[in-house]
This record gives sequence, structure tokens and C-alpha cells, in this order.
Amino acid sequence: MGTLFVGGALTLTLGALAYPSMLGLDTVSSAQDRVIAQTQWGPLTEQDRAFVVSVRAAGLWEYPLGQIGLKKGTAPEVKTASEHLVDGHGALDASCRKIAPLLNITLPNVASPQQVAFVNQIDSSPTGNAFDSNFANILRITHGSIFNTIAKIRSTTKNSLIRQLADQANNTVLDHITVMEKTGLVNFDQALFQQTTPPKLPQSDMTPPPPQPGEPMVVLTPPPTATATPTITP
Repeated sequence: MGTLFVGGALTLTLGALAYPSMLGLDTVSSAQDRVIAQTQWGPLTEQDRAFVVSVRAAGLWEYPLGQIGLKKGTAPEVKTASEHLVDGHGALDASCRKIAPLLNITLPNVASPQQVAFVNQIDSSPTGNAFDSNFANILRITHGSIFNTIAKIRSTTKNSLIRQLADQANNTVLDHITVMEKTGLVNFDQALFQQTTPPKLPQSDMTPPPPQPGEPMVVLTPPPTATATPTITP
């Protein structure tokens, strides 16, 4: 069961990258470096836009998962990792919401059906070592898989706002990878396998639905003791 959870989590995170095309904003071509807009911060490409959406989408399920970990985690290291999830994604969410209107990017308000089901299933699982192990391994795999994507965006984008978001995301993801590893529960052989051979799921299951017209934007509120801060300066 834990292996199934881990595989699903990885696919869900990567699936968020397809979200812009599902919104009907533009037909996503095979060339992710295709420029879709010229902005005062530099040209915006398809992969730039997809990156902003993926960061927002990741927070929509990892932030509540961090809240669940604070309630149901057993090991102190899992509690600490949960705090870092809530803290880091609260700050990243603020950055995404800040630059999205500047770059004319539509953000999701809820996670994908599979992501929602995944979080609900973890929430319904009993506390103890099984919960802690699934929690640490799932989050280590998802963050490990997105790490290379962040590096690619940071090294290729010509948009200064995207560079700033990539810098913040890089620091946040590295921090989350580190705290998951500090739990001592990560199975590194399994993590590498899941990162390189994710299962295939229907795109509709992996894609967050677009927000309804006039729907208020969901805000991932940073905790009162937050140490992570948004770093975007337009």
C-alpha cells in the first residue's frame, strides 16, 4: 500500500505541469520554450507558465498534508518536517499569487482528484510508524522528482520573476528534502526507483480543475511562527 501511495504522489506532482493546457489558455506545443507572452520582466514561455502552476498545485496538497502530519505524526522529526511543509508552501503560495496576475497566469484553487483522494486516504490512515514512514517517503520522492525541474527552469528562463520564484522554490524543496531525510525513514532505493519510473495515470485524474468564474482564490496561510518568506520583487 505504501508503494502505491508513493507512486501516485510522484505522478500527481508531475502531472500538474500539464495544467495550463487544460485551462484553455493556449495550446501547449511540443516546444516548451515557445514564447507565449512578452512582459516587462522578460519573455514568458510555456514551461515558465507551467512552472508557476506546478508550484501552486504542489502547495494545494502538500500544505494540507503538512497540517495532517502535525496532528497525526508520531516521531518528532515528522512533526518538524510537517512544520517545514506548511511554512515553505505558505511562502511559495504567496509568491505564486503575487506574480500570477502580473504574468496573466491562471492558478488552480483545488488539487487534482487524485491528489485530493491521496490526501484523504493519508488522513484516514492510523497514526504510528506506518503513517510516519509513508509520509516521509512520499514527500521525499515528490520533492526529489521536482528538484531537477526547478534547476532547468532557473537555468533557462529569461523572465526575472520566474527566476526569483525558481530561487525560492529551490531553497524550499531542498529544505523539505533535507527534513524528510532527517526522519531516518526514507528508503533511498525505493525513492530513486519511484522518481525514475512513475506510473501512468489518466490526465484528467492528474489535472486540478480550473477555478470557477468569480471564485475567491484559496490562500495557503503561513503559520504564526513562519520563518520562510516570499522573495518576489517585481
